[in-house]
Amino acid sequence: MRTKYVMFAICLFFVFTIVGCGKKQAEAVAIDEKHDKCDICQIGVMDNQFATEIILENGKALKFDDIGCMYKWMEINPGEKTKEKFVRDYDSKDWVSLEDATYVYDKTITTPMAYNVISFKNKKDAENFVSNYKGKVLSYKELAEHKWEMSKEMMGNPKKGNHGGHH
Repeated sequence: MRTKYVMFAICLFFVFTIVGCGKKQAEAVAIDEKHDKCDICQIGVMDNQFATEIILENGKALKFDDIGCMYKWMEINPGEKTKEKFVRDYDSKDWVSLEDATYVYDKTITTPMAYNVISFKNKKDAENFVSNYKGKVLSYKELAEHKWEMSKEMMGNPKKGNHGGHH
């Protein structure tokens, strides 16, 4: 009888061990400003609020200098399997899952490649940004419908429209 309990305990141990080894949550990879290049435009990726990442199924991290470049990559590679996609909170620069963030678009928002979209961890922060400056708050689903174009007005004019001293 005692052997049955020992065997049962061993089986339970293995079951919990196997269940615990399930799919590991992907994490964002730190930006190395000296070496990281955007996987679309090949410009250096800065460790700032505009950096984004895609973690592929094989664990490789793709890095982008602007959320627009990340969406361009997804458009070009629709069948590529990904584990996770990350954006940065505009205020704290913390990594946030692409699906969990809230976005603001305005043609006057300056971003590295002039796509004019920034991300926030909390919807309230995005709404505060819009009330202080201007723009349109977008959800993840609305962002998927967004027309990704570089602002010709912003290209070559990095100071224009940077919302004063917000950041």
